[in-house]
Amino acid sequence: MFICGACGHTEPKWLGRCPACGEWNTFAAGPSPVKKKSETGAAPATIPLTRVEDREDVRFDSGLPEVNRVLGGGIVRGSTVLLGGEPGIGKSTLMLQVAAGVQSPGRVLLVSGEESPEQIKLRAGRIRALSERIEICTETDLDSLRRVLEAVKPVLVVIDSIQTLKSTDLGPVPGTVNQMKYAVQELSDWAKLHRTTLFLVGHVTKEGAIAGPKVVEHLVDTVLQFEASDQDLRFLRAVKNRFGSVDEIGIFRMNEDGLEQIKNANELFLQKRSGALPPGIVVAPLIEGSRALLVELQSLAAPAKGGLPRVFSDRIDPRLVWKAVGVIEKYCGISFANHDSYVNVAGGLQIREVGIELPLCLSLYSARLGVPFPVRTAVCGEVSLAGEIRMIRQAEKRLKTAQELGFERIIGPVTDTPGWLGAAVLQDAVRLAFKPE
Repeated sequence: MFICGACGHTEPKWLGRCPACGEWNTFAAGPSPVKKKSETGAAPATIPLTRVEDREDVRFDSGLPEVNRVLGGGIVRGSTVLLGGEPGIGKSTLMLQVAAGVQSPGRVLLVSGEESPEQIKLRAGRIRALSERIEICTETDLDSLRRVLEAVKPVLVVIDSIQTLKSTDLGPVPGTVNQMKYAVQELSDWAKLHRTTLFLVGHVTKEGAIAGPKVVEHLVDTVLQFEASDQDLRFLRAVKNRFGSVDEIGIFRMNEDGLEQIKNANELFLQKRSGALPPGIVVAPLIEGSRALLVELQSLAAPAKGGLPRVFSDRIDPRLVWKAVGVIEKYCGISFANHDSYVNVAGGLQIREVGIELPLCLSLYSARLGVPFPVRTAVCGEVSLAGEIRMIRQAEKRLKTAQELGFERIIGPVTDTPGWLGAAVLQDAVRLAFKPE
């Protein structure tokens, strides 16, 4: 059979152009399809869901509480985790620290197709991750790697990276669509059968998405994204997690000894100032998973060049900024028609929570008029297109975190929570913030 290297379509003879995806010169000889078992053979056994055996040792500790938080409480045995991130962000360092600190008896196998054992040992010594239980393998042939797995039977396997593996049946070039799908499927099946946890490190495209076919993300149990801020901070997020929430975030700081976990991140994204705040600065208590973080939102309204207003924002979705601008223009009577809007989050944290909408509106309002926001005041809430301020989750937790850090007032939706300044519409929030009398 001839297999298209772009989409996986098969044909009994070579073709110049793939009829499925339209790409040219992508067909290469591949293995013949596996023959189906006889229809008259015995049917596979089934088992009622209620009779599935419960196991007490489903999870084990990774040795890093921030990783446990993102994974939903620890590493699940037999699961497959795909980790993606920019080059040089620290993916290999993170995996080496997990391999050295994992709290489960058994051998740990680190498969590297990009670094030599000497390079790995040099990094392990620098970050104090040298361990007798970590075994190194630089094999990239999938068939040979399966034999290594059968011989070692590790409790944890790290593949760095999945794009370096290849099967001779699918051609000599690694990283193709078919090579990646086949490798992930084969390794995931082996891991589930032997209750071995599998970590796959993946490359990313220039857009930030994990390189390779999207089906790879469907095959694995968990997809993690490792992101960097403008500083030395690193953020670990779960994009997909079959065994936990995708709302948690792990925070690390990269230093000479590797990745340092940030245990108390409440004040991490705040700038200490004396006196009045500059216009456009607003502090917002946000919920990231199970913890509340106070972040500093920064806005700037500057005269537009060329007559067309634009939005510059990479930490908050620009569409959310356009929505905030439209609501302010409609219900506060302030025009942004001749102004560009610049929005930033101090510390480089990517904000995806709806509670940022009211702080964003008040920040843009403050920047546009040049009026400073009152000190020791925090804001959070969702804003509808009708200018109404909607309720948000865990209001008491946000209030408690803000008060612990010295904030005397918190403006948000109308609620029964004591100490909360409620506003029904955006105009009320503006009055509470800028015209308290």
